[in-house]
Amino acid sequence: MSNSGISPPGPDTLVHAARDGLAQLADPQRAPRMREYMKSELPFRGVPTPQRRQLARRVVADHPLPDRASWRRAVLTLWDHAAYREERSLAIDITGHRAHARWQTAEALPLYEHLVVTGAWWDFVDEIAINRLGPILRGDPGTVAPVVRRWAHGHDLWRRRAAVLSQNASGPRTDTALLAECLDATAGDPDFFLRKAVGWALRQYSRSDPAWVRNYVSEHPELAPLSRREALRHLS
Repeated sequence: MSNSGISPPGPDTLVHAARDGLAQLADPQRAPRMREYMKSELPFRGVPTPQRRQLARRVVADHPLPDRASWRRAVLTLWDHAAYREERSLAIDITGHRAHARWQTAEALPLYEHLVVTGAWWDFVDEIAINRLGPILRGDPGTVAPVVRRWAHGHDLWRRRAAVLSQNASGPRTDTALLAECLDATAGDPDFFLRKAVGWALRQYSRSDPAWVRNYVSEHPELAPLSRREALRHLS
Protein backbone atom coordinates (compact mmCIF):
# COMPACT_ATOMS: atom_id res chain seq x y z
CA MET A 1 0.00 0.00 0.00
CA SER A 2 1.28 3.46 -0.80
CA ASN A 3 1.72 6.25 1.72
CA SER A 4 -1.58 7.75 0.52
CA GLY A 5 -3.47 4.75 1.85
CA ILE A 6 -4.62 3.73 -1.62
CA SER A 7 -4.33 0.00 -2.35
CA PRO A 8 -2.74 -1.32 -5.54
CA PRO A 9 -5.33 -1.51 -8.32
CA GLY A 10 -7.34 -4.67 -8.64
CA PRO A 11 -10.88 -5.97 -8.34
CA ASP A 12 -10.36 -8.12 -5.24
CA THR A 13 -9.27 -5.24 -3.02
CA LEU A 14 -12.25 -3.18 -4.16
CA VAL A 15 -14.67 -6.03 -3.47
CA HIS A 16 -13.25 -6.62 0.01
CA ALA A 17 -13.44 -2.92 0.81
CA ALA A 18 -17.02 -2.76 -0.46
CA ARG A 19 -18.15 -5.68 1.68
CA ASP A 20 -16.32 -4.37 4.74
CA GLY A 21 -17.85 -0.94 4.21
CA LEU A 22 -21.38 -2.35 4.03
CA ALA A 23 -20.77 -4.35 7.21
CA GLN A 24 -19.64 -1.19 9.03
CA LEU A 25 -22.72 0.73 7.86
CA ALA A 26 -25.16 -2.08 8.68
CA ASP A 27 -28.32 -1.27 10.60
CA PRO A 28 -29.93 -4.54 11.81
CA GLN A 29 -33.11 -2.74 12.85
CA ARG A 30 -33.64 -1.24 9.41
CA ALA A 31 -32.71 -4.38 7.46
CA PRO A 32 -35.92 -6.45 7.92
CA ARG A 33 -38.13 -3.54 6.81
CA MET A 34 -36.02 -3.02 3.69
CA ARG A 35 -36.19 -6.71 2.86
CA GLU A 36 -39.95 -6.79 3.30
CA TYR A 37 -40.47 -3.70 1.14
CA MET A 38 -38.37 -5.09 -1.71
CA LYS A 39 -39.77 -8.63 -1.34
CA SER A 40 -36.17 -9.79 -1.48
CA GLU A 41 -34.90 -13.35 -1.20
CA LEU A 42 -31.51 -11.97 -0.16
CA PRO A 43 -31.23 -10.41 3.30
CA PHE A 44 -30.35 -6.74 3.69
CA ARG A 45 -27.59 -5.10 5.68
CA GLY A 46 -29.90 -2.16 6.33
CA VAL A 47 -27.74 0.46 4.58
CA PRO A 48 -29.65 3.52 3.25
CA THR A 49 -29.12 4.42 -0.40
CA PRO A 50 -27.21 7.71 0.20
CA GLN A 51 -24.70 5.98 2.46
CA ARG A 52 -24.31 3.11 0.01
CA ARG A 53 -23.61 5.48 -2.87
CA GLN A 54 -21.11 7.40 -0.78
CA LEU A 55 -19.39 4.10 0.00
CA ALA A 56 -19.25 3.28 -3.72
CA ARG A 57 -17.52 6.57 -4.45
CA ARG A 58 -15.03 5.97 -1.68
CA VAL A 59 -14.07 2.42 -2.61
CA VAL A 60 -13.65 3.33 -6.29
CA ALA A 61 -11.42 6.25 -5.37
CA ASP A 62 -9.34 4.16 -2.95
CA HIS A 63 -9.12 1.05 -5.13
CA PRO A 64 -8.87 2.18 -8.77
CA LEU A 65 -9.45 -0.43 -11.45
CA PRO A 66 -6.89 -0.49 -14.26
CA ASP A 67 -8.95 -1.91 -17.12
CA ARG A 68 -12.34 -3.12 -18.34
CA ALA A 69 -11.66 -6.72 -17.36
CA SER A 70 -10.95 -5.72 -13.76
CA TRP A 71 -14.06 -3.54 -13.68
CA ARG A 72 -16.20 -6.39 -14.98
CA ARG A 73 -14.69 -8.86 -12.51
CA ALA A 74 -15.31 -6.58 -9.55
CA VAL A 75 -18.92 -6.00 -10.56
CA LEU A 76 -19.63 -9.68 -11.19
CA THR A 77 -17.95 -10.80 -7.99
CA LEU A 78 -20.10 -8.45 -5.92
CA TRP A 79 -23.19 -9.36 -7.92
CA ASP A 80 -22.96 -13.11 -8.42
CA HIS A 81 -21.66 -13.87 -4.94
CA ALA A 82 -23.78 -11.39 -3.02
CA ALA A 83 -24.71 -12.45 0.50
CA TYR A 84 -26.69 -9.23 1.04
CA ARG A 85 -28.84 -7.34 -1.41
CA GLU A 86 -26.92 -4.09 -1.01
CA GLU A 87 -23.90 -5.81 -2.57
CA ARG A 88 -25.84 -5.97 -5.82
CA SER A 89 -26.97 -2.36 -5.56
CA LEU A 90 -23.39 -1.36 -4.82
CA ALA A 91 -22.22 -3.29 -7.89
CA ILE A 92 -24.56 -1.18 -10.03
CA ASP A 93 -23.32 1.99 -8.33
CA ILE A 94 -19.76 1.00 -9.21
CA THR A 95 -20.58 0.37 -12.87
CA GLY A 96 -21.67 3.98 -13.29
CA HIS A 97 -18.91 5.76 -11.40
CA ARG A 98 -17.34 8.56 -13.47
CA ALA A 99 -13.96 6.82 -13.21
CA HIS A 100 -15.45 4.03 -15.33
CA ALA A 101 -17.06 6.23 -17.96
CA ARG A 102 -14.69 4.98 -20.66
CA TRP A 103 -16.15 1.51 -20.32
CA GLN A 104 -19.74 2.64 -20.91
CA THR A 105 -19.86 1.35 -24.47
CA ALA A 106 -21.65 -1.37 -26.39
CA GLU A 107 -19.03 -3.79 -25.06
CA ALA A 108 -20.71 -3.48 -21.67
CA LEU A 109 -24.08 -4.74 -22.93
CA PRO A 110 -23.49 -8.42 -22.10
CA LEU A 111 -22.66 -7.43 -18.53
CA TYR A 112 -25.78 -5.31 -18.21
CA GLU A 113 -27.91 -8.00 -19.80
CA HIS A 114 -26.63 -10.44 -17.17
CA LEU A 115 -27.52 -8.01 -14.38
CA VAL A 116 -31.00 -7.44 -15.82
CA VAL A 117 -31.81 -11.13 -16.23
CA THR A 118 -30.37 -12.34 -12.93
CA GLY A 119 -31.47 -9.28 -10.94
CA ALA A 120 -35.04 -9.73 -12.17
CA TRP A 121 -36.59 -6.96 -10.08
CA TRP A 122 -37.70 -3.43 -10.83
CA ASP A 123 -35.14 -1.44 -8.85
CA PHE A 124 -32.14 -3.14 -10.43
CA VAL A 125 -33.63 -3.23 -13.92
CA ASP A 126 -34.82 0.38 -13.97
CA GLU A 127 -31.46 1.79 -12.90
CA ILE A 128 -29.62 -0.25 -15.52
CA ALA A 129 -32.14 0.53 -18.26
CA ILE A 130 -32.32 4.29 -17.74
CA ASN A 131 -28.83 5.15 -16.49
CA ARG A 132 -26.63 2.55 -18.16
CA LEU A 133 -28.34 1.17 -21.27
CA GLY A 134 -29.87 4.54 -22.19
CA PRO A 135 -26.63 6.55 -22.40
CA ILE A 136 -24.92 3.78 -24.37
CA LEU A 137 -27.87 3.72 -26.77
CA ARG A 138 -27.67 7.48 -27.31
CA GLY A 139 -23.93 7.26 -27.89
CA ASP A 140 -24.00 4.35 -30.32
CA PRO A 141 -27.53 3.85 -31.67
CA GLY A 142 -26.41 1.86 -34.69
CA THR A 143 -24.98 -0.88 -32.48
CA VAL A 144 -27.29 -0.71 -29.50
CA ALA A 145 -30.75 -0.18 -31.04
CA PRO A 146 -30.82 -3.71 -32.54
CA VAL A 147 -30.04 -5.10 -29.08
CA VAL A 148 -32.87 -3.08 -27.54
CA ARG A 149 -35.23 -4.36 -30.25
CA ARG A 150 -34.18 -7.94 -29.52
CA TRP A 151 -34.88 -7.45 -25.84
CA ALA A 152 -38.26 -5.84 -26.58
CA HIS A 153 -39.42 -8.78 -28.69
CA GLY A 154 -38.02 -11.49 -26.42
CA HIS A 155 -39.71 -13.61 -23.79
CA ASP A 156 -37.86 -12.37 -20.73
CA LEU A 157 -40.00 -9.95 -18.73
CA TRP A 158 -37.10 -7.90 -17.41
CA ARG A 159 -35.30 -7.50 -20.72
CA ARG A 160 -38.58 -6.27 -22.14
CA ARG A 161 -39.06 -3.76 -19.31
CA ALA A 162 -35.48 -2.56 -19.78
CA ALA A 163 -36.10 -2.02 -23.49
CA VAL A 164 -39.25 0.01 -22.85
CA LEU A 165 -37.53 2.21 -20.27
CA SER A 166 -34.19 2.57 -22.04
CA GLN A 167 -35.05 6.04 -23.40
CA ASN A 168 -36.68 7.46 -20.28
CA ALA A 169 -33.89 10.01 -19.88
CA SER A 170 -33.46 10.74 -23.60
CA GLY A 171 -35.94 13.62 -23.79
CA PRO A 172 -35.89 15.29 -27.23
CA ARG A 173 -33.17 12.86 -28.34
CA THR A 174 -35.63 9.97 -28.11
CA ASP A 175 -35.72 7.69 -31.13
CA THR A 176 -39.49 7.60 -31.49
CA ALA A 177 -39.46 4.75 -34.01
CA LEU A 178 -37.54 2.60 -31.53
CA LEU A 179 -39.74 3.74 -28.65
CA ALA A 180 -42.90 2.87 -30.58
CA GLU A 181 -41.54 -0.56 -31.49
CA CYS A 182 -40.69 -1.33 -27.87
CA LEU A 183 -44.10 -0.12 -26.73
CA ASP A 184 -45.94 -2.03 -29.46
CA ALA A 185 -44.20 -5.26 -28.43
CA THR A 186 -45.48 -4.88 -24.88
CA ALA A 187 -48.62 -2.72 -25.03
CA GLY A 188 -51.12 -5.55 -24.67
CA ASP A 189 -49.23 -7.62 -22.11
CA PRO A 190 -51.15 -8.24 -18.86
CA ASP A 191 -48.08 -8.22 -16.64
CA PHE A 192 -48.16 -5.38 -14.09
CA PHE A 193 -44.47 -4.50 -14.41
CA LEU A 194 -44.75 -4.19 -18.18
CA ARG A 195 -47.99 -2.21 -18.09
CA LYS A 196 -46.43 0.17 -15.58
CA ALA A 197 -43.29 0.52 -17.71
CA VAL A 198 -45.31 1.36 -20.84
CA GLY A 199 -47.19 4.09 -19.02
CA TRP A 200 -44.04 5.47 -17.43
CA ALA A 201 -42.15 5.59 -20.73
CA LEU A 202 -45.03 7.45 -22.39
CA ARG A 203 -45.37 9.84 -19.47
CA GLN A 204 -41.68 10.67 -19.61
CA TYR A 205 -41.75 11.34 -23.33
CA SER A 206 -44.86 13.50 -22.95
CA ARG A 207 -42.55 16.10 -21.39
CA SER A 208 -40.82 16.44 -24.76
CA ASP A 209 -43.62 15.76 -27.24
CA PRO A 210 -47.10 15.64 -25.73
CA ALA A 211 -48.76 15.47 -29.14
CA TRP A 212 -46.83 12.31 -30.03
CA VAL A 213 -47.91 10.66 -26.79
CA ARG A 214 -51.56 11.65 -27.20
CA ASN A 215 -51.51 10.27 -30.72
CA TYR A 216 -49.87 7.01 -29.64
CA VAL A 217 -52.43 6.48 -26.88
CA SER A 218 -55.37 7.22 -29.17
CA GLU A 219 -54.09 4.79 -31.81
CA HIS A 220 -53.53 1.92 -29.36
CA PRO A 221 -56.81 0.89 -27.74
CA GLU A 222 -55.11 -2.28 -26.50
CA LEU A 223 -53.22 -0.24 -23.89
CA ALA A 224 -54.12 -1.32 -20.37
CA PRO A 225 -55.99 1.26 -18.26
CA LEU A 226 -52.93 1.51 -16.02
CA SER A 227 -50.67 2.30 -18.98
CA ARG A 228 -53.13 4.81 -20.41
CA ARG A 229 -53.61 6.56 -17.08
CA GLU A 230 -49.88 6.84 -16.47
CA ALA A 231 -49.22 8.03 -20.01
CA LEU A 232 -51.72 10.89 -19.79
CA ARG A 233 -51.09 11.88 -16.18
CA HIS A 234 -49.47 15.21 -17.02
CA LEU A 235 -51.52 15.96 -20.13
CA SER A 236 -54.71 17.96 -19.88
